[in-house]
Amino acid sequence: MAKKQASIMVVDGSGVSRTLITRILRIEMGNAQITACASAQQALSYLDSAKYDLITTSLLLPDMDGLDLCRAIRQSNTHRFTPIIVVSGDANDRLLREGFAAGVTDYFDKSRGYAEFVEFVKALTLRNLGVVGRVLYVEDSPTAAEITRRIMEKHGLQVLHVTTGEQALDLLQGNIIDEDERQIDIVVTDFFLEGGMTGGDLLHAIRVNHHFSLQEMPVLIITAESNIKKQIELIHRGANDFVGKPLVEEILMARLRSLLLVKQQHKALLRQAEEMKRLATTDSLTGVRSKRYLLDSGERFVADKDNQPIWAMLIDIDHFKNINANRGYFSGDHILIRLGALLRKHFAGDAVVVRFGGEEFAVLLPRCSRVEAHGKAEALRQSIEVLRPMDIPVTISIGIAATIDYPALNLTQLLALADQALHGAKAAGRNRVFTISPQGGVRGLADVTDEQAAISV
Repeated sequence: MAKKQASIMVVDGSGVSRTLITRILRIEMGNAQITACASAQQALSYLDSAKYDLITTSLLLPDMDGLDLCRAIRQSNTHRFTPIIVVSGDANDRLLREGFAAGVTDYFDKSRGYAEFVEFVKALTLRNLGVVGRVLYVEDSPTAAEITRRIMEKHGLQVLHVTTGEQALDLLQGNIIDEDERQIDIVVTDFFLEGGMTGGDLLHAIRVNHHFSLQEMPVLIITAESNIKKQIELIHRGANDFVGKPLVEEILMARLRSLLLVKQQHKALLRQAEEMKRLATTDSLTGVRSKRYLLDSGERFVADKDNQPIWAMLIDIDHFKNINANRGYFSGDHILIRLGALLRKHFAGDAVVVRFGGEEFAVLLPRCSRVEAHGKAEALRQSIEVLRPMDIPVTISIGIAATIDYPALNLTQLLALADQALHGAKAAGRNRVFTISPQGGVRGLADVTDEQAAISV
């Protein structure tokens, strides 16, 4: 569900004020379309041919009083309910006394400055701007369905119309499985439906059977029921809101806009929570996973049969302390950043790449043959050798071990074997790849026979 692009009209007789307001809105609200008008007549001519989401006007215009312009706007069918902000140097008695009757939504004291004005407009836009959403509409009356569907579509909503609660539930079940952009954002249903399932039954199934919360799947009930107790019962059963018959377009759309914003904010919070979780398990310098992620998820990753066989690699930057001492920590950080980027690219896919500590990295490579694993390790070593970040020669040593040779080992034991191989690579002169052989010895890849290298799964 994407936000609409805001379309804002700015009406001000002062060229300086008009230019400043327009410029700062364009800078701070980059996706908004701004129309600037120097007079009321110019504004009214635009309003006849275009639809605006927000209108700002000064009180003093060269050809009309600002409140009279507000009254004229409220007479149009297109902008009867469009938010109008009066931008004034002070909230005089006349504005406070006549503003509501003239249709003013809010006013802004320009003495607060244009920076605050932008924040003011953003907040008002967020509250009033419609959102694009996909409505699952349940109505068995062809006439009522046609009228209501046209209203919703006129305001930019996508409408999927069905006639029974059973059809709606089938679509909602698909909504749980399908996470694409065509997800259903809100259910609008008549309370009285023909067939085996009423609107109340559908509401019960949404909340109890499928466990959709009020934020995950808002439900708006359309009902001719005027009994207050019945209306309260609908709310207690899980309806977010209801509208009475006969439908009033402005009330229907106000309720839909409010509930779609609830859905939008819920999705934004979920995305924020996911992002915070990702950040908490990501090394901020290199962009690879943090050691915390390995501690939390590594054992499950190794134990998962679908990941077998797994190759554990420990990677250490050779003589990194000397680089920090001779070239400075900034250079050292730059090397770590470049290595992190190379590792993410080199092990794209299901591999887990972790900054293990300092200049040491760990990789868990799933579903990989011996030939592939050895080849990836050697290719990585060669790529680092020619990388030369900041024109500094950098090499790495790599130790590897695999569940293909030691299927009973857990993560800690597997990393301990890889660490033994890494120490072997360092002892042999660094800038090389060593592995733990099936027989338990530490060996360089060059020492692995062709027959052993050909073993794969």
